[in-house]
Amino acid sequence: MSTARHFASPAEALGYALTLHQNGRHAECGAVCRAILTVQPDHHGASFLLGVVAFTLGRIEESQRHLAVTIALKPDLADACFNLALLLRRRGRLAEAAALQARAIRLAQQADAGQADAGPITTLGGMLRELGQVASARAVLRRAVAQAPDDAEAWREFGHALRDAGEPGAGAVAYARAYRLDPSRTESLGDRLHAALSHCDWRGYDALCQEVLAVIDSGRGIALPLLTLLIDTGPAQQDRAARHFHRAVVQPLAFPQAAVPAAPPPGGGGRLTVAYLSADFHEHATAYLAAELFELHDRDRFRVVACSYGPDDGSPTRRRLEAAFDAFYDIRGCDAERVQALLAAEGVHILVDLKGYTRHVRFDLLARRLAPVQVAYLGYPGTMGSDVMDYVIGDRFVTPPEHQPHYRERLVIMPDSYQVNDRRRPLDAPVPDRAACGLPPDGFVFCAFNAPFKITPSLFGLWMRVLARVPGSVLWLQQPGRDGADNLRREAAQRGVDPGRLVFAPHKPQAAHLARYRLADLFLDSFPYTGHTTVSDALWMGLPVVTRIGDTFASRVAAGLLNAAGLPQMVTTSFDGYEALAVRLAGDPATLAAYRRRLATARATAPLFDSPRFTRHLERAYRTMWDCHAAGLPPASFTVQPL
Repeated sequence: MSTARHFASPAEALGYALTLHQNGRHAECGAVCRAILTVQPDHHGASFLLGVVAFTLGRIEESQRHLAVTIALKPDLADACFNLALLLRRRGRLAEAAALQARAIRLAQQADAGQADAGPITTLGGMLRELGQVASARAVLRRAVAQAPDDAEAWREFGHALRDAGEPGAGAVAYARAYRLDPSRTESLGDRLHAALSHCDWRGYDALCQEVLAVIDSGRGIALPLLTLLIDTGPAQQDRAARHFHRAVVQPLAFPQAAVPAAPPPGGGGRLTVAYLSADFHEHATAYLAAELFELHDRDRFRVVACSYGPDDGSPTRRRLEAAFDAFYDIRGCDAERVQALLAAEGVHILVDLKGYTRHVRFDLLARRLAPVQVAYLGYPGTMGSDVMDYVIGDRFVTPPEHQPHYRERLVIMPDSYQVNDRRRPLDAPVPDRAACGLPPDGFVFCAFNAPFKITPSLFGLWMRVLARVPGSVLWLQQPGRDGADNLRREAAQRGVDPGRLVFAPHKPQAAHLARYRLADLFLDSFPYTGHTTVSDALWMGLPVVTRIGDTFASRVAAGLLNAAGLPQMVTTSFDGYEALAVRLAGDPATLAAYRRRLATARATAPLFDSPRFTRHLERAYRTMWDCHAAGLPPASFTVQPL
């Protein structure tokens, strides 16, 4: 063996290489490992260490290759299986990662008399959960917490599995235990609050909110960005939480990478290629809003590409979306490097992320620059806290110019509304009768179909005061699960309202769900996270909406939608004003009927539902972004001039 030093054997050389690695001299370690393999090509120890070194140096494909060779040389080496499983998971190849992780655990058990550390079992449970194998994930993670009852990470993952299995109450208990075991992992605090909100369990709500706010204000830990939109935070706090989250959670996934290749010049006639990135190209609220946008893009000026990493549910919505794009790529199982190469091959000029910090987002894709210009739109009503996104699409309500200091992205102010709508949204499905929906034969119907986790104790108290002031009225809510319904009935009784006046609507397909809006008299919006798709659904179906406008993107969406639909008088600025307006309208059928007629006309005339107009405005925004980039200028805020 000939290296800078001479060794008596490959084993001695490997020991020296390991010392180099432990001392941070990774390049020298790799050189020694390669020298060992020159002399003994089947030396699995050198191959394994070379894989570890390559990973440490950010050479991910090289690391994967060496670890795969190691496993081929020594199939029973559990550490090689563990390492390759983690690498594949990080690259988005979950199914392969989970299979390798399970194999590694079996090998470790065989080597240690049937025992396996709880950490790898927890990791396997997380992989299965991400694959949607909820029952298997729950079983694996139950085993992890039984084996290591003091392991905070095992309890947090178990909480995720219980939440995904539709058991938010049990999930909240698991999250609480995780936080007690490791208070430095403040994500568990946010997880617990979100799980409690999901089934309307408000015991300890105020104290939990104060703890989350203290985490944000002190900077001592991570506050989940989506959760900050659900509680009483200001724009500066949401910005601070998002920046910290990106630094701590997202940024570490940005492997060292080559610079993004410059996009080719626009095609003939200045044609730009725009790629839309999402996990929601199926039966999902985002798809319901945006389907027509993709169809309406001017193909003489834009080529539109989809990159989908969510499920293919085989639905009519999925088939419609696949037909709407010039190219539709299913990138499940593609790591970030492959996605980046795909977008470069497509010559993408502008990437539009439709997810943000919402469920099922791929942080590895948010961690890097995949296209010359990157835009945040529609899925997440707030800042990403990252320089990776150049722009966020808003309007004068949700992102007024004075809010720019609270965004890393540059604000793009659309002229009517930031929200696109689909004019093919079902309108004429049969209207069910009241009895079939559990509604009384008469009496005023207040409707509040926003997600249960958007209901706060103070908001619910307001709704109960409205019911008390409108005799014979009922409140029609989205079904929050059995425990959630019981919790809301208990809260109603504690506020002196008959629990029987709460009616719960089970999940229905889109057309049948929209038809139910015809039975309601007035929609009561949530706060501080106001309705998005639900509010535009209500307005599309001719149902007036009462909302309150706040100081953050999420708390201003419904106000913007009502203005774009021609009903600005339905926007209030306080809970007192909200309550008074709801009660007054319940006693004024003539005004409500006039509002319904106005909304019926608005379907054909209001800017909110003028999808072609919206599309032209958005294309004008894309062109402005690209012209700025092509001129070598940094991203800058701008207002799109109306047609």
